[in-house]
Amino acid sequence: MNADSTRAKSIEDQDKRIEAALEKIKHRIVVFSGKGGVGKTTVAVNLAYTLLKQNNKVGLLDADITGPNVPKMTGAEVSPQVLEEFGQIIPHEQNGLKIMSIAPMLPKDSPLIWRGPLRSGAICQFLADVVWDELDFLLADLPPGTGDEVLTAAQKMKPQMAIVVTTPQEVSLIDCRRAVNMAKKLDIPNIGVVENMSGLICPHCDQQIDVFGTGGGEMMAADMKVHFLGRIPMELSVRQGCDAGKPIVLEDTPSKTSEVFEQISGNIDKILSE
Repeated sequence: MNADSTRAKSIEDQDKRIEAALEKIKHRIVVFSGKGGVGKTTVAVNLAYTLLKQNNKVGLLDADITGPNVPKMTGAEVSPQVLEEFGQIIPHEQNGLKIMSIAPMLPKDSPLIWRGPLRSGAICQFLADVVWDELDFLLADLPPGTGDEVLTAAQKMKPQMAIVVTTPQEVSLIDCRRAVNMAKKLDIPNIGVVENMSGLICPHCDQQIDVFGTGGGEMMAADMKVHFLGRIPMELSVRQGCDAGKPIVLEDTPSKTSEVFEQISGNIDKILSE
């Protein structure tokens, strides 16, 4: 068997393992954005835990290979268990959420200098060899933009929904429109927009300050005929929770952000049920 045949057989075997893994997962959702810095990972982490609180079995795949921040935001900075004999990876479980990320396997502060095919290959391996078992939801936190990893995740993961995160300002909406159109071209059946950083809630007086404006994501979703899932404000406690590895939706103290995530998860459940 020549090298090309061997490679083709290896890809075929991996695709079969991915297919077998996906059969155990009811709903698959990719979370991405047209540009960085819009709070995509914050949305993915808090949404995953919100779904978990609603008695779902949930997994979170950190597919932002060169910028993996999920472990920091969840406090799950522990390497997964690798069963080399069986070629399997056991995801780390943090507060009931199954998490897979490359971050804990890297030396601290070391950059991962990989070209696109290697990054895509890592995502394929996470889908094929991680023992997710039966899940109600698997969320994949993808890198910003419309590059290799987004394409690979859409083709291999076969998501039923894409969630595109944006801020209300036009400079973010420009790239968000591109991300929405990419999801359409990839034939992802349901596309939702989340407007993040939609107003700063003052920690002293509880008044809202529209730093980046508000309503831009909702108007864009209506214009592009996709679902609008919700508008998330900026709260100081959200940033503090992310830095401390304690997502705000797990805190006992009520917050506007936690309420919005419950609304977003309800909208997702309704869309997928239909």
